[in-house]
Amino acid sequence: MQLAAQTIDLHKHYYLGDNTVQALRGVTTEFPNGDFVAIMGSSGSGKSTLLNILGGLDRPTFGRYIVAGYDVSELSDKDLSSIRNEKIGFIFQSYNLIAQYTVLENIQVPLHYRPGRPPIRRPDVDWCIDLACRVGLSDRLDHRPYQLSGGQQQRVAIARALVNDPAIILADEPTGNLDSTTSREIMDILHHLNKEGRTIIMVTHEPDIAEEAKRQIHMRDGLIADGTFPG
Repeated sequence: MQLAAQTIDLHKHYYLGDNTVQALRGVTTEFPNGDFVAIMGSSGSGKSTLLNILGGLDRPTFGRYIVAGYDVSELSDKDLSSIRNEKIGFIFQSYNLIAQYTVLENIQVPLHYRPGRPPIRRPDVDWCIDLACRVGLSDRLDHRPYQLSGGQQQRVAIARALVNDPAIILADEPTGNLDSTTSREIMDILHHLNKEGRTIIMVTHEPDIAEEAKRQIHMRDGLIADGTFPG
């Protein structure tokens, strides 16, 4: 079984004056290639902290996190940034689009951070247009975020997450701000991406959304409380 990512005795501490908050208290788990897992838990359970570490947005206090064959603890900030940009795509609940950019320009954003910062050329633009078409935005390329519905903005975020062809997609409450019909459309896109072979790790508080994943992990007090695990 080949692994997209793996955590080994992962701990994360935050220091607030004389107090230490143990957000993660020894998380060990595996994410095989092609996995589709939903991470659930109440506020303060550690699920968002875990997702931030999985995305390379934060580092563990101790323990190991291995992604795409690289041990994060051994990477420089520059190398970690490269892994984050090339191997991982991010989908956020609040979309995190740039207000003054068009749909096409928002999709292109990760291309600006490729190693060596090569200029964006015509094949890159064509790829971004193709991604926009794949998520149903072919007629919205010149629109800006304020001209789009919530579902359309999330589609832009999905296309942006795919622009560097990542193996892993991290989705933080991807349907949290959407109505049920639009949530269904976004989940259909995620299912399609998973069928293409991408690993999807999704944080959600919605049981019906979690049930659509191949398996679930429930967190409590910085630990995995229960869940189904890859065989």
